[in-house]
Amino acid sequence: MYPYYNQYQSLNQFYRESPYLHPYPQQLNYWGRQPFTRGQATWTEGGRVTQCGMPWSHNEYMTAAVGVNSPYQCGQTLKIRELFSQTLREVIVTIVDKVPGFPADKINLHRKAFEALGADPAVGVINIEFESSPEVEEAEWGKYLLEVTEVAYPNYNITEYNFVKKTNPAPNQTKEIYHYILQSPQERVKIQGTVIYNSNTNRVESFDIKEI
Repeated sequence: MYPYYNQYQSLNQFYRESPYLHPYPQQLNYWGRQPFTRGQATWTEGGRVTQCGMPWSHNEYMTAAVGVNSPYQCGQTLKIRELFSQTLREVIVTIVDKVPGFPADKINLHRKAFEALGADPAVGVINIEFESSPEVEEAEWGKYLLEVTEVAYPNYNITEYNFVKKTNPAPNQTKEIYHYILQSPQERVKIQGTVIYNSNTNRVESFDIKEI
């Protein structure tokens, strides 16, 4: 299930020998944001049964596994950024599995997520940096709209997530707006997601997504 993790259980040795990878510090702070954790990513085709009880096909295969001792939990979202090119492509993935003995600074991506970063599966292991996406985790409706967008655009990867605003258009009614950036090999698309829900019952009254 985890071909490149099993093949390179001693990833430090692999990095010393690999022509594709280079030494680097553990953390980096971009534009005043909290530092990403630097590590490595391998890939897998996944399997039917996971430790989280979630399928690898979740969110159009934008999924990953972490070590059992990782601070990240099942269902949590991670933002992954590749470090092997000038593009610095990003994907947002959901943790669907936990692997015994897998190091905390390693992420095992589904092959489709690995390739969405622009990586060749033949390389096997790539340099990445990653962080949890608390803005996704904490915004229930933002995550809901993100998942709707992923289903509506199956050949695109969501690379950016932004909360825009919250208003109250009527008593007991809340409206939230989010923006998402989607990337495909051919184009970059900006999507606006809007949801209106009852503030008392937390039930959806309407929602929509559109390109802007």
